[in-house]
Amino acid sequence: MLDAKYSAIIAALDEIKDPCSVASGVPMGLGEMGLIGALEVSDLGAVSIELRLTSPFCHMIGFFKTEAHARLMALPGVTSVSLSADNGLDWTPEMISSASKERRSAMLQSRYSTS
Repeated sequence: MLDAKYSAIIAALDEIKDPCSVASGVPMGLGEMGLIGALEVSDLGAVSIELRLTSPFCHMIGFFKTEAHARLMALPGVTSVSLSADNGLDWTPEMISSASKERRSAMLQSRYSTS
């Protein structure tokens, strides 16, 4: 049962699109971006998330917290949501999922192709 809850939480977090990726034309969810650093789910439904920020200057943490809280509290069995973020120094583009890297690469090639 915990595995199903965990999967639902990951899916809900991935619905939250990183605004910078949206602005670049390749919307990516928190999971796709590699921004979920740690996720713990207690047997009582308490969810604790640690996000990786892409930069120490990222101003989106408030947006991420609000969206995560609203989406996760709507899931059955979730009783509380705690979200913290790192200092924005550990994330690298290599943490982006393979599928998202391919989408991003194709978009960049089409955008900047000289042919």
